[in-house]
Amino acid sequence: MGSDSQHQVLDAIHGRAHKGIPIWLINPMEWGLIDRLAGMPEGSYRREPEVTYRRMLLAAGSNMIDQWIPRNPLSMGSAGYEGDCPRTATTGAECVVLDGRVIREPDDVAAHLEEVVFPRLEGELAAESPVDAAGFLQREREVQAFLGEEMLKVPYGCLRFPALHYGAYGYGPYLMAYVLYPELMERHFRLQGELAARHNAAIAGAIVREGLPPLVRLDHDMADSRGMLVRTESLDELWFPHFVRAIEPALKAGLKLIWHCDGNLMQMVPRLLEVGLHGFQGFQYEDGMDYEAICGMKNRDGDDLIIVGGVSVTRTLPYGSPAEVKRELKWLVEHGPRNRLFLGASSSIAPGVPWENLRTLAEGLSYYRHAAELS
Repeated sequence: MGSDSQHQVLDAIHGRAHKGIPIWLINPMEWGLIDRLAGMPEGSYRREPEVTYRRMLLAAGSNMIDQWIPRNPLSMGSAGYEGDCPRTATTGAECVVLDGRVIREPDDVAAHLEEVVFPRLEGELAAESPVDAAGFLQREREVQAFLGEEMLKVPYGCLRFPALHYGAYGYGPYLMAYVLYPELMERHFRLQGELAARHNAAIAGAIVREGLPPLVRLDHDMADSRGMLVRTESLDELWFPHFVRAIEPALKAGLKLIWHCDGNLMQMVPRLLEVGLHGFQGFQYEDGMDYEAICGMKNRDGDDLIIVGGVSVTRTLPYGSPAEVKRELKWLVEHGPRNRLFLGASSSIAPGVPWENLRTLAEGLSYYRHAAELS
């Protein structure tokens, strides 16, 4: 049957009336603040990351967990990234090497796609390998069992769709290749989309059969603080048709899909709604994401959007005051959808956030989750 806490999450997903506002996970990255919020001795998170992280989430009132990342803060030092952290194609690697090939220029990207990536993807399509839906379900069950009845695990990272592969090639070489070789990009998106559609049909069917919560967040950065990484008109031609094909099995199965927003994604918001998405998570308000306008939009069925609204991790939490944290939470509630709103932080909370601000956030989230009446 599930607990009242889990029912609150399900009611919000389906847009049913309910008391209070369900709370999405928060992800503080500073180890000492995780310990402190969890009410555990200093050093607890480093010794017992899963146990401490779970207690921290409970202390913040979280009852909807999609991305279960208890060890994510261990990817940096206790106070932030340290000098010996490995560099990647998008974080300053001096040389990008893929399959023994050095990637420096857009021509290197094009050659790697044609000679390595396309044959690999076409081979996967021909092989028709079965999708490991059973393994996915088992992992979801294990996390839900660990979380307990106070929190509801929502599927995450289980659906696929075509991506911009700047993460593999680096921003410069890939984005220049995107402009110079649109036919190669379209082919890459098409192959990704065909594989994704097959995968998503199996996973969506498993979610429905198992009775998992029918909400999935799609996560891929396609904008920065200035706007879209590539022209939206080019996406209409090259990317959107294959994205639509990829997500179609999930939409037909009745899943509700929301999109993670980093940067200024406003140009893409209407198009994502037109193709069937149900809402958004993660708003960089200071970069131009118009929360109030987005919350006033409808999905293509005419229903309110599902919104995961968060206090800003790039402005309010690190640089604001406790009073400003409270005001931003109130603003999110006042302008969010009444029955389809979740609250949290806008993204991961980097080291350096004052304890008073994190404590105020946690207290505010717990207040709104349990509020019988919202003012």
